[in-house]
Amino acid sequence: MHPSRRMFLQSTLAALPTMHGLSSFAAPPSRLKLPVAGIVTSMGNATHGDVIFSKITDGWLQDGGPGPDLSLLSLFVDQPQPQDRGFDLAKQHGVRLCRSIDEALTLGGDKLVVSGVLIVGEHGQYEKTIDTQQVMYPRRAFFDAVVNTFRRVGQCVPVFNDKHLSYNWENAKHMVDTARAMKFPLLAGSSVPVSWRVPDVSLARGCRLEETLAIGYGGFEAYGFHALEGLQALVEMRRGGETGVARVETVTGERIWETARSGRWSRDLFEAALNVAPRYKPGDPEKLLRPNSAWYLIEYRDGLRATIAMANGVTDKFAFAARQPGVRPHFATQLATQDGFPTAHFANQLRAIDEIIHTGVAPYPVERTLLTTGVLHSAMLSLAEGRPIETPYLDVRYEPTDWPHTPGKPPLPVRSDKGSIPRQSKSKS
Repeated sequence: MHPSRRMFLQSTLAALPTMHGLSSFAAPPSRLKLPVAGIVTSMGNATHGDVIFSKITDGWLQDGGPGPDLSLLSLFVDQPQPQDRGFDLAKQHGVRLCRSIDEALTLGGDKLVVSGVLIVGEHGQYEKTIDTQQVMYPRRAFFDAVVNTFRRVGQCVPVFNDKHLSYNWENAKHMVDTARAMKFPLLAGSSVPVSWRVPDVSLARGCRLEETLAIGYGGFEAYGFHALEGLQALVEMRRGGETGVARVETVTGERIWETARSGRWSRDLFEAALNVAPRYKPGDPEKLLRPNSAWYLIEYRDGLRATIAMANGVTDKFAFAARQPGVRPHFATQLATQDGFPTAHFANQLRAIDEIIHTGVAPYPVERTLLTTGVLHSAMLSLAEGRPIETPYLDVRYEPTDWPHTPGKPPLPVRSDKGSIPRQSKSKS
């Protein structure tokens, strides 16, 4: 990122006022609102599509106040439901509901009528893979349909893909390679890397790391991705930049503690991460851990060891800890989200989307999401097959950028006099 832009963002965010306990967000001055198309699987209340697109139409707080410098021109919903939020946006804001992705990008014409495309392939009823039981959200299919329109009209615009790129490595690699070959900007990922850190600390670029651990919770894929991407956003800062991952193994049950005793991962890092991520209740994590827990043991190509501890029954927070040579205590921070409406961590993510559409430059590398997609798929394969997965194909190399996480602390939920608010989020992150 250009230093002046980074300095502007950091100074602006640090100086922002609060409203009802929620940090507001300011865009650079004198910037026009650019039209975007939304491509989404399902738009139920408080789904990812709802909380992202409603912030474009209704503002960061979803109360009609300031929001991103974007306007939602069109929307394609793959699985519309009777109570679909897309109908509300169409009625209240004149958003055109389209029958195809091509129509959403062109309104039936022969040129693009939008400056960016947002793909949100999360939620809805889709089949699962036979081997790994991952939901086959049609993110690549949506992406390919967007690309087909780009090719038809001879134009390209920036594209954003929410969360991981696909349920398997091959699809994810195809998406990144296609964007690179066609020379259009591609951004992907979730809200966790750009959200708050408690305490508000960062690893210095070029730091030395010996071992890292991130705590997650929830479903092994849907929430395991958040823990992985949060970890990756920190470890990519290490000396030498990112060079990829060599091996992934998922362990469950007693194997979790056996691998700790054999030195595969460190209990002290686990405790350091728990110290910044409030637990459900005091006690020995080994006794509190539920059967639906798993540890992803990751070996990077440069020798760094990392662990994702999906510690269900212990905490419902994301946290990260790192051992650095000669540094004590361990680096540790919670990767924090807002509990409840208006799920302001999605506003943090939307700032990055706003940036790529206005500048044509991805604020952070899509390679981060490509790598975490591949690690996640390998972890799911390891879980299904009960063996380590060697990953020579995950030779993903990149340098990090200086796009900042959000300063301060997560605000309390905001209430409104609107009957359906506060909405309980299905989309914590």
